[in-house]
Amino acid sequence: MEFEEIYKNYWQKIYRVCRGYVNEDDWAKDITQDTFIIVYKQLQNFRNESSISTWIYRIAVNNCLRQIEKQKRFPKNEVYDNLTEAEVIPIDTKIAFLYKSINELKELDRIIISLELEDIKQAEIASIVGISEANVRVKIHRIKEKLTEKFKSYERD
Repeated sequence: MEFEEIYKNYWQKIYRVCRGYVNEDDWAKDITQDTFIIVYKQLQNFRNESSISTWIYRIAVNNCLRQIEKQKRFPKNEVYDNLTEAEVIPIDTKIAFLYKSINELKELDRIIISLELEDIKQAEIASIVGISEANVRVKIHRIKEKLTEKFKSYERD
């Protein structure tokens, strides 16, 4: 598979996974671009030990975790602090609440639910995160319960 085809097929999916991690559009786009730079540079080293999608998702997840860790160590001045409400691009409030809720989950849970939302097979999720498929199923069930409870309280407010 050529890089251009990979980029076209996976950019939106990887972006949504990154967006689930960082809950900030521009930062998610930056991480997505960084991910595809890594994919481009390493594509000749891909050994078909897993599917290409698993390999790309692993790179994306590792890149997200690395960027989040870097952000914790070196906090940046937020450009958004100086924007007025009218300058911020509005997102549907329920989608924004979903991203916020996902962002509040534990790191592994964020990875799992972000991949689940991308319709990645549970066996592939297990391979990406390094746990059993049964454990993935249990975690997805529990995460969905947590998110459902958050939405119930959100809708009551």
